[in-house]
Amino acid sequence: MSRAALLVLADGRFPAGGHAHSGGAEAAVKAGRITGAASLDHFCRGRLHTAGLVAASLAGAAALGVDVVALDEAADARTPSPALRTAARKLGRQLMRAARATWPSEELDAVAREFPKGAHQPVVLGLAARAAGLGAVDAAYCAAYESVSGAASATVRLLSLDPFDATAVLARLAPEMDRVADRAVEAARRVVDDGVDALPAASAPLLEIGAEVHAAWGVRLFAS
Repeated sequence: MSRAALLVLADGRFPAGGHAHSGGAEAAVKAGRITGAASLDHFCRGRLHTAGLVAASLAGAAALGVDVVALDEAADARTPSPALRTAARKLGRQLMRAARATWPSEELDAVAREFPKGAHQPVVLGLAARAAGLGAVDAAYCAAYESVSGAASATVRLLSLDPFDATAVLARLAPEMDRVADRAVEAARRVVDDGVDALPAASAPLLEIGAEVHAAWGVRLFAS
């Protein structure tokens, strides 16, 4: 395992396109569900235990070598919103480009050919971790962190929230990120024996509804 590779993969400056997406925060700000640090904390906590858990499990399973087509179909089934499915594939395509440039791999090349429009981002994240010599635990932790860090960063821009307050929200969530990543790895390991039905399917209806509303806006700061 390369700790340096883990730091690169988890770094927000890694050119994977996440900076253009708010993780649902823009719609939540518009709806009045995020107004400051306290409500950002609630939003991120809910996102972590739903979309974050699912993403971390998918990433962990991909890092373990579970069939990519099956994982991608499972990701589709766990993403009711067409807007979110589109965003996940765009992010997956961009992450694949960055991963192939950073850690050349025949497996990444094959998946890129099989999914020219992009596989779901968490699946590609797991493959990238695998190509970097990382394991399921690393992939799950990256996905769990990413599930909340993007929303926190976006809220700084959307509300002019003090960056220190946004960072404090993430720091307070760290123990829960650990627990979610651990649950995700357990699920990913079950998938190896039991198939993709062992993946969690935690739902976040407001995220899905908000994504569809957000996609219809004529003017917006973030792509999703």
